[in-house]
Amino acid sequence: MASQLIVRAVPPFRVSGTPGAAARELLDSARELLDDVELRRARELEPLPRAAFLAGRLAQRRFAAELLDIPPSDLTAAYDCPECGPGVAHGRPGYTLGGTPAPLLLSLSRSAGWVLLAAVQHPAPGQGLGVDVQDPAGTDFDGFNEVALGPAERESLRGLAGAELMTGRARLWARKEAWLKLCGTGLRIAPDTVEVLDRPGIRDLSSAESGLPARFAAAVALSRLPGQT
Repeated sequence: MASQLIVRAVPPFRVSGTPGAAARELLDSARELLDDVELRRARELEPLPRAAFLAGRLAQRRFAAELLDIPPSDLTAAYDCPECGPGVAHGRPGYTLGGTPAPLLLSLSRSAGWVLLAAVQHPAPGQGLGVDVQDPAGTDFDGFNEVALGPAERESLRGLAGAELMTGRARLWARKEAWLKLCGTGLRIAPDTVEVLDRPGIRDLSSAESGLPARFAAAVALSRLPGQT
């Protein structure tokens, strides 16, 4: 049976007052659900990124628990970083349930306050998942193409300008981030060395599928992990 992809968008967390107030409100909720390793990382962040981090982690845990039909508090975070190993608060997301890995692939992305979640239940052995969302406004700076894109990707944007150029850049960057999350490398490798224009296993997500506002670019990578046979 083919693995089924589930995608969900979560709107920005809203609270009256300052970013510090938002972070404190989220931290109060997080203490009941998140693990110590996640809470320690949150406390190391400034108020605005702390609020974004906590909102994403809470949304992901609730999403996973819903798919597994269990209380969110039953899950234990089990992130895995190819460089640092397990037991950290970054890297490929995952959970254990009663000491056993939960049968889920998960990926999370944030942009302009929105959280985009993706999951595959009971994945095939060796399968990987990555999802990403980008606000085109974030690509509007000189040198983006040279730093972020490979030759074929830069060529695909030739002749574009203004909003069309930013939309094209965001689409390629979302595809690239999704693939690098699948691989588990993130931006530890130079992004201009990874071409994603026609790479198998990556596809764009429409706003109808993602649940995001139409201005965003989003992509998902679902494929066997590189090096897996």
